[in-house]
Amino acid sequence: MSLLEEAFKKGDFAITAEMAPPKGTDLSHLIECAKGVKGRVQGVNVTDFQSAMLKATSLATCKVLKDVGLEPVLQITGRDRNRIAIQGELLSAGVFGIENVLALTGDYTGIGDHPGAKPVYDLDSVGILQVASTLASGKDMAGNDLNGVPEFYLGACVTPRYDPLDLQIMKMKKKIKAGAKFFQTQGVYDIDTLKEFREKTKDLDAKIMVGIIPLKSAGMAKYMNKNVPGIYVPDELIDRMKNAEDKVKEGIKISAEFIRRIKEEGLGEGVHIMAIGAEKNIPLILDEAGL
Repeated sequence: MSLLEEAFKKGDFAITAEMAPPKGTDLSHLIECAKGVKGRVQGVNVTDFQSAMLKATSLATCKVLKDVGLEPVLQITGRDRNRIAIQGELLSAGVFGIENVLALTGDYTGIGDHPGAKPVYDLDSVGILQVASTLASGKDMAGNDLNGVPEFYLGACVTPRYDPLDLQIMKMKKKIKAGAKFFQTQGVYDIDTLKEFREKTKDLDAKIMVGIIPLKSAGMAKYMNKNVPGIYVPDELIDRMKNAEDKVKEGIKISAEFIRRIKEEGLGEGVHIMAIGAEKNIPLILDEAGL
């Protein structure tokens, strides 16, 4: 059983932190950032060619992090692989003892640094969850028996601020049916959005980890409001960032306040912190939040 699954079963407030592999082979900075949260989080998510950008693979990076004593969460998208490659990647994760898997459909290649790359999308996030569940049962997608069976704790993503929200909930139900046990949300800054989402999903059999993206500036907040689907930063937080002398410190404080409120009001079974290039600040967020 993975540390993340164990935390949920014990009723603990679970924490995961996102780490992006580098464009290259030097993982030293990522390893140091990950070591900074060792023993304080139940999982370290490793992005899979995030935003369709070429990086070292999630699987290789997960293996490196596992070897230094961290619990990885393998992210895998359907954008770059057909069903054979997806199954091979999942089996390889099983070989390495990587249990946590987050299934994603993947951003379109046109937004990345190789816009001419051909997208695959043989399987979407639901399909990846289904095939992972199938492999864990001892069969491949073609019905062939496996010699050795992987163990997975499966997750997916959801966007709480979405119109219509019922469509996101419909997708959540499909993902749960396909094997998802936990969800990590898009970044949330608005408590009312989160309350509405949790009210509408309270009967679903899955754990919810609320996405936390620390703000670095008022400009960052305005950019996300304008360009990132599902993100809404309230004006009061933008004003706080604009007026703060130390923008980074204020962003850390805002994130910590929100995490404490999530925990105190039972609005999530955990949080997923996405520091986006400032992973070294994750321990500071945890300190400020009292975690």
